[in-house]
Amino acid sequence: MQPEYIEEAKEELKRVDHLIFVSLKYTRTVDVIMSIIERLLSCYDILFTGLLEQAKEDGKIDVVPATPMVQCETLLKLFDEKQIKPYTDFYILLRKMRRAKVERYREFRRHVTMAAEVDEKVVEVSIDIISDYFKRVKEFVAFVEADFVEA
Repeated sequence: MQPEYIEEAKEELKRVDHLIFVSLKYTRTVDVIMSIIERLLSCYDILFTGLLEQAKEDGKIDVVPATPMVQCETLLKLFDEKQIKPYTDFYILLRKMRRAKVERYREFRRHVTMAAEVDEKVVEVSIDIISDYFKRVKEFVAFVEADFVEA
């Protein structure tokens, strides 16, 4: 994978870091949580595209799939499923959360919470949980950088 993809993903992570530790700290709204989810998804999109572009260059696939779900399926076929599946599953969860009907709780307070109905379950996202999501995406960036970036 080209290092430019990693750099672009890291730039998105910087924006997420700012959203969590500055914007969310002071505004404490679900809108900021939704913005963080958008940025995390953007980071995944960049890395998935980079991995698939590399697979295309290597002749493993003919075209880079256009839709995110097909991209996930292709990644699972191309790479060790045990390593990549947790990341693709998390990406799919984030996508579902972005599209879900959202309830807002305790806005403007420390325990601001977004509740989204995903697959007939309610997923609650607070400041602590969104911080954990951020760490998971950082782990994925580190995983891709360590295993797939050309020197």
